[in-house]
Amino acid sequence: MTAARLTALFTAFRPGDGFLGTSELARRTGMPKSSAHRLLGHLVRQGLLERRDGSVRLGLKLFEVGQVAIGQRGLADAARPYLADLREATRNTVHLAILEGTEVVYLDITRGPDAPVLPSRIGGRFPAHATAVGKAILAHSPEDVVETVISAGLPRIGPRTLTAPGLLRRQLAKVYEEGTAYDREESGPGVVCVASPVLDNSGLARAAISISGWSTRVRVERVAPAVRTTALTLSRTLP
Repeated sequence: MTAARLTALFTAFRPGDGFLGTSELARRTGMPKSSAHRLLGHLVRQGLLERRDGSVRLGLKLFEVGQVAIGQRGLADAARPYLADLREATRNTVHLAILEGTEVVYLDITRGPDAPVLPSRIGGRFPAHATAVGKAILAHSPEDVVETVISAGLPRIGPRTLTAPGLLRRQLAKVYEEGTAYDREESGPGVVCVASPVLDNSGLARAAISISGWSTRVRVERVAPAVRTTALTLSRTLP
């Protein structure tokens, strides 16, 4: 599998390594030298590796990607005490998510004792249009971001997923005005959520925080102010 081989090549580099030859990387990964040579050439062309005199080392593009990952980890670390407080106050599951492409990615999840078992997991993805966190982020994102999500299609995920572009746009406008987004069985049967965006200094969403629970147990309008307050507080603490 190509992805596994690419991963093997990246992880073959050890602390302190500089440039390594194809033969050494083939030996470390256990793959044929011809295969290693072909994959290394692809990675060099993509800027993920740098070549010198027939040897390669990790490229600057990997450093740039790593800095993004570190930044998101910093966001999750900063948010963790606020998520814990929100979970204790509501006894329901709290999510922190960002938007990547047309999906939300969950950076942290603090599960509540009274909450349903949800399919979300840290590092997991879910279609943005079918989640409260996704709608909270999209409502505070540039128009081209929203258009990308709509153009990709709005598949039905739960019983009440918004699949009509016009209806989604109208709801996003309301989310923008109110500062909170709702998921009423849009991501799955029996599950409701309320979310609020974490904003940067320009008013664009960096992430979103949500509370999720059973529709029979959680009145999302009642817990919405707590979610909104938590998101606003976190927004003010971030650089």
